[in-house]
Amino acid sequence: MQLTPGNLKQFAETTVEKTARANFDIMAAYLRGSLVMGGDPLLGNTTDIDLVYIHADTPETSREIVRLSDEVHLDIEHHPQEEYLKGRELRLHPTMGPNLYNAQVLYDPQHFLNFTIATVRGMFHREDYTIARARSAIENAHRSWAELQDLPQTADQQTVARYLRTAAEIANALSLLVGEPLTDRRFLSTFAARTQSLGQAGLYAGLMGLLGAPRVEVETLHDWVSIWDTSYTAISIANRPPQIHPDRKEYYLRAFEALLANERPKDVLWPLLLTWTQVAGCLPEDDPAFLTWQSAFEQLGLLGEDFPERIEALGVYLEQAQENIESWAFEHGV
Repeated sequence: MQLTPGNLKQFAETTVEKTARANFDIMAAYLRGSLVMGGDPLLGNTTDIDLVYIHADTPETSREIVRLSDEVHLDIEHHPQEEYLKGRELRLHPTMGPNLYNAQVLYDPQHFLNFTIATVRGMFHREDYTIARARSAIENAHRSWAELQDLPQTADQQTVARYLRTAAEIANALSLLVGEPLTDRRFLSTFAARTQSLGQAGLYAGLMGLLGAPRVEVETLHDWVSIWDTSYTAISIANRPPQIHPDRKEYYLRAFEALLANERPKDVLWPLLLTWTQVAGCLPEDDPAFLTWQSAFEQLGLLGEDFPERIEALGVYLEQAQENIESWAFEHGV
């Protein structure tokens, strides 16, 4: 069957209908992510269907992955209803706000979710609300940066993961001035477009430098994708977080191949490094697959003796992003 936004949405609707009939704790459900954002949700002919179920009480699990085929899986988040009761506050949230603004409601018999979404959408794009979301995101980045200082700068997997998280929060803070939060697979390609919109194309180059892009050739990236493939498969199912669930392997792998074939092949760095670091966190430090990850990240300057300088550079980039956000606020009178 050919994958189209229409039949993917239809499958989401059918899934929610069946689940809601079987689980009376579900108060509402909505579709978010690439299927409601417009454009082509497929990358490497794969995609996920992002669903959120809202429960009357605290759900037993926060996230689950359900395989549909090699090309498509459900990525389901479970939230308690109490998180949706203050629509005006959610309007200012850097991730929940955009998610709800773009959401497609699939189940809402009591209409509480529609009311919340209507509140969120009210004046959503007003400049003072836009800057509030960006400032909230950059404050999160500052907190992550502070936490990074407390981790060993000799760098282990945990430190590298925090470094990448901080970089993501900075990039998202900037992106919120002109659009929605960045998604993992298209992170760098979308960020390039967002920085162009801001008239700050150099911010993309700066982020690429923080990821070590100048230190690696495209041929090496192809080799690393093959190593990633082997390492991803080697992790035990019991030891995996949902982000690197076995049924997400093709979702990433085919995206890597598509990105490597594009005009900016190094845009593969973000999803590759992010997921590879998550994989490394599931491996013993004496495992050959872990040691290969370690060697690759040393080459990028994200481990080893160069890493303290990279952390310092990330701090400079954070301040630069803060200045750009405040300049935007000044230009728009907020």
